[in-house]
Amino acid sequence: MAKNSGSPTLAPAREGKTDKKSARTRVRILDAAAQVLSAKGYAGMRLSDVAEVAELQAPAIYYYFPSRDDLIEEVMWVGLAEMREYLTSALAAAPADATAMERILIGVETHLRHELEISDYTTAAIRNAGQLPDQIRERHDAEEKKYGAVWRDLFKAAHASGELRDDLDPYLAQMLVMGTINWAAEWWQPSRATIDRVVANAQSFVENALSPTK
Repeated sequence: MAKNSGSPTLAPAREGKTDKKSARTRVRILDAAAQVLSAKGYAGMRLSDVAEVAELQAPAIYYYFPSRDDLIEEVMWVGLAEMREYLTSALAAAPADATAMERILIGVETHLRHELEISDYTTAAIRNAGQLPDQIRERHDAEEKKYGAVWRDLFKAAHASGELRDDLDPYLAQMLVMGTINWAAEWWQPSRATIDRVVANAQSFVENALSPTK
């Protein structure tokens, strides 16, 4: 079942589409590709599957995307770019007096919700990051660095404020936390636990792992 991802607003705007019907069709193809890529992976994604989900004839996809890899590249980029926007918006909306640790926990929640509940694009980007061929990695890798930089600032702030254990390297701690929450895309099923329960457990796990002993 597709997540409630909505339209990938970044992509159509970036391409400067003026034809509304054409833009909607392009978004429909991207939505379908994100759903198929999330479920079947890079090697298993076929344009015929995308066309079936998008309710189009497969050749129509080539009007919008020159190749299968161009379509996959766009999905992967949108997945990370929208997740970064979602995270930065959540952090901007945090109370002014939120502690560095509280901001990390906001990051944990927004990442998990976007990954598991909101966006097929993000799930596809996380699950397929290690499968992309070199020729379509450039935009994905650049966006991944931007997203990682947001998290790096969170951990640096926690370290500077004394909210991170002295024996932890901030970068290593960041990568371990991100690896943990990314992995949820591989094992989580709604029948196993609600999103709220996953988020609460993850936040408790991260806070207790990172915080100095009281």
